[in-house]
Amino acid sequence: MKKFDDSFRTEKIKLIAGTDEAGRGPLAGPVVCASVIFHPDFFLEDVDDSKKLSAKKRVKLFDEIINSALSYSYKIVSNETIDEINILQASLRGMKESIDALNINPDLILVDGNKKFDHNIEAIAIVKGDSKSFSIAAASIIAKVIRDRIMIDLSKKFPNYLWEVNKGYPTKKHIEAIRKYGVTEYHRKTFLRKILNEQYEIF
Repeated sequence: MKKFDDSFRTEKIKLIAGTDEAGRGPLAGPVVCASVIFHPDFFLEDVDDSKKLSAKKRVKLFDEIINSALSYSYKIVSNETIDEINILQASLRGMKESIDALNINPDLILVDGNKKFDHNIEAIAIVKGDSKSFSIAAASIIAKVIRDRIMIDLSKKFPNYLWEVNKGYPTKKHIEAIRKYGVTEYHRKTFLRKILNEQYEIF
């Protein structure tokens, strides 16, 4: 993964920022976007796509990443904004804002996915970047750990939906809870139209 990032380095490109999001697919909660820059010589062996790691491993790596990074940041984009501008645009906005929140300007931005945002710094979209790029994978871990913590915290307010377990994703029990208890202020209304049958009133 470090070799992948190193392949972009030149005399003019030393510092690379990776950016990724967590939470594109859930029915509830925000999308969290993160960015990170490491020293060109730095590498953490166990860093990988956050989806491939256990929760315990992610938390351990999260602490190592934020303590070792030259700079990192994250942005939380609400479910209301997701409903307003759609999940793709919300993710791109959050990733751009997390890049802008870094306290060091990178020379290049690697963006997970097949879309990128406009920026005055060159940005390259990397399909499946969280399994290829060290910096994108590290950003994915930051985003995932932060989002999981948000959903666990929200589950205390709305225990019926089991967000501490499903993190807002469309599990069978989550959908059953929506049918039984209704929709909360943290649900993505535009997502529920696609998941639930038309007879179910979501507003």
